[in-house]
Amino acid sequence: MAGYQEEVNMKKSVLLGAMAFAGLAAGAASAGTLDDVKARGKLNCGVTVGLVGFAAPNANGEWEGFDVAVCRAVAAAVLGDSTAVEFVPTTGKTRFTALASGEIDMLARNTTWTFSRDVDLKFEFTGVNYYDGQGFMVPKDLGVSSAKELDGATVCIQTGTTTELNLADFFRSNNISYEPVPIETNAEAQQQYLAGACDVYTTDASGLAATRATFDDPGAHVLLPEIISKEPLGPLVRHGDNEWGDVVRWTLNALVSAEELGITSANLSEMSAGTENPEINRLLGSEGTLGEMLGLDATWAQKAIASQGNYGEIFAKNIGEDTPVGLARGLNAQWTEGGLLYAPPFR
Repeated sequence: MAGYQEEVNMKKSVLLGAMAFAGLAAGAASAGTLDDVKARGKLNCGVTVGLVGFAAPNANGEWEGFDVAVCRAVAAAVLGDSTAVEFVPTTGKTRFTALASGEIDMLARNTTWTFSRDVDLKFEFTGVNYYDGQGFMVPKDLGVSSAKELDGATVCIQTGTTTELNLADFFRSNNISYEPVPIETNAEAQQQYLAGACDVYTTDASGLAATRATFDDPGAHVLLPEIISKEPLGPLVRHGDNEWGDVVRWTLNALVSAEELGITSANLSEMSAGTENPEINRLLGSEGTLGEMLGLDATWAQKAIASQGNYGEIFAKNIGEDTPVGLARGLNAQWTEGGLLYAPPFR
């Protein structure tokens, strides 16, 4: 998700936290997050404070959603138990400090991969699990069909996100003005928007769809056609611990490759016994030593896929067209189906 000025204001505190952690991290990189997670027997995973379909507690208080599935897959790969996760809710403001300080092992919140976050804030993005873009939601009775008609509108916008700069750029380039209504969480944005405190809510288009799905009357609100940014969203870890970064990166890649290779939760057991496809065999551990290279056992990818299904299954279950969120695959289709989803070879 998206703002730059908040990040500039945050940098000193985040970097100080990162430097304080760096003494651990220089010493901690020798011990390593992977060893810490194994010793603890639990993965500490940062998520949003609540976004239906992506990360939110269900009626039983259990976290579920598209981003939650990444955490659970990593826990399954490392610990053999997808439930061995402590979910730590974070806001746009608190997520980076939580990661830099070592409070969490990875961040699986909707976070946009940007240059400054990767380089200046000293984090490492381990891939993209959702290709998104910033959009706008308005009440249908506002009578607006384009974001270019929003001159003078009040706009609810989350602080500590990239949406702030994107919003300012869009309005300036179109010679129109707006009044920002700053909010910190999606729940607060929803409350303010429905109360009429702002005319417009802007965030990642997937977040708008997820938020609208929770409304009593979703049809009374429309998503405008403009997508004004690139928002590649994905999990991230701290710089300097490459072994742990590899575990998170290749667990995500395993979920993506499983879909491309036709491995599903239904046929996983059969395919794990061995197939005619050497890449499937290497991925599932019936041949080769990929697990050993990661510091995991040979069935690490099997466990990740068994716990959540492949990428397509995770998408369909949590945010797909048959769910209240109702998202089409779009850019998040496999590269073989015209999308951007592409994992490097398991070789």
